[in-house]
Amino acid sequence: MTSATQPLPLRETPHVPGWPIIGSLPAMAKDPAQFFVDCYRKYGPVCRLSVLGQRYVLIAGVEAANFLGTREGKECLRSKEFWQGLVEEYGATRVLTGEDGESHKQLRDIMRRGYSKESIKGRYNELVEITDRAILRDWKPGQKVPVVQAMQYMVVDQLGTILTGAAPLEYVKDIRTMILYILNVLVTRQRPKILLKRPKYRKAKARVFELGYKMIEQAKARYGKVPEDQRNLIDDIYAAHVETPTVMPASDLIVSLTGPYVAGLDTVANTTAAVVYTVLKHPEVKARVLAEVDALFANGAIEEEDLLKRIPALQGAIMETMRLYPIAVAQMRTATRDFVFEGHLIRKGEMIYIGTSVPHFMDEYFPDAKRFDIDRYSKPRAEHMQPGAYSPFGRGPHTCLGKSLAEIQIALTMARVFYKLELELVSPHYTLKTKTAPTPGPAMNFKVRVKGYRH
Repeated sequence: MTSATQPLPLRETPHVPGWPIIGSLPAMAKDPAQFFVDCYRKYGPVCRLSVLGQRYVLIAGVEAANFLGTREGKECLRSKEFWQGLVEEYGATRVLTGEDGESHKQLRDIMRRGYSKESIKGRYNELVEITDRAILRDWKPGQKVPVVQAMQYMVVDQLGTILTGAAPLEYVKDIRTMILYILNVLVTRQRPKILLKRPKYRKAKARVFELGYKMIEQAKARYGKVPEDQRNLIDDIYAAHVETPTVMPASDLIVSLTGPYVAGLDTVANTTAAVVYTVLKHPEVKARVLAEVDALFANGAIEEEDLLKRIPALQGAIMETMRLYPIAVAQMRTATRDFVFEGHLIRKGEMIYIGTSVPHFMDEYFPDAKRFDIDRYSKPRAEHMQPGAYSPFGRGPHTCLGKSLAEIQIALTMARVFYKLELELVSPHYTLKTKTAPTPGPAMNFKVRVKGYRH
């Protein structure tokens, strides 16, 4: 006789019904965030589904978000398979997003400083100047501005100047085209591989590689001439290549050096475009935001210390926008071994969607979850602090490396846009239309009217 606890019986994992061959693709393509919420509500934290003949496990909710940060989560999940197609398309050996364990740590250590908010310390006013330049160029009074496109050019201008020392605006369309195809075909696998044969994609890829080669030459010319405390992300990556070529081989330089544009173009542009919509859609929020940004820039140059604390309404609007329009709807992993999650057996090699954004849309965590409420994040409410409830930058070891930089970049960008411009929706009754590819966000045809300059 033994007193050892007997293991609980395994649960039978439900299957999500889908269309022949394409499976759940239509629902995922229409609104992946809502699809994952619906699955969670109907089937619980674990279910199985198929997309284009490929089978997946979906784990979701706070259970999944919290699991990513546990030791078991780190040991049971890896990223390699989902990103391998991108790695091969670049002719590289690895990328940060596709590595785990010690290899992942090596790459994060190389890039951590360049992607941190420390990389722009002392340069907030320079970021403001870059933003002003983009506003003068792309936001003309009297015009209807395509917001996502304008934000993409602004983001590349910002990231290029701050992180790499150059702003390759002539490559924006090529970068976006390559991102669109690679994410849809090779990462999320929502489109067939034959699309990579299209001349449009091949031309864009060639242009991005052309940009990569230029960046290599620029980094090579700077190597050894820039003081340690003045090095940018590109300097750090190239130094790692020269000094530890086994860690950063030549084959990995283009994908690593162009990484800031790939990582920031759609993500930051989509988020800032969505903030434009949410603030303009809610006049009471707009009034609070304008009062804050007018005070922030009242003396011209701004003080960097405690920036986010000085704009609580704007920061609340940004956080609420990222809750309702998340970029990181889900994370994708492969099971490294058999494991049990919430009573369900997940087999080694199974591919997994991790629906970390599901709690964003649940009244249990965010009361009246569909309502835009910028005060959710201030004390005493602090609804986002509930474990596993809020995951705008992902979860676990692969939490966005540029999180702290993005927070400053987005806040400062939006503060300056609302300070400088008098904007309005084309119609006060307009409801934001969204896209899902390559990342969720406002549709490319979303426009606002520039009534004029406020300052």
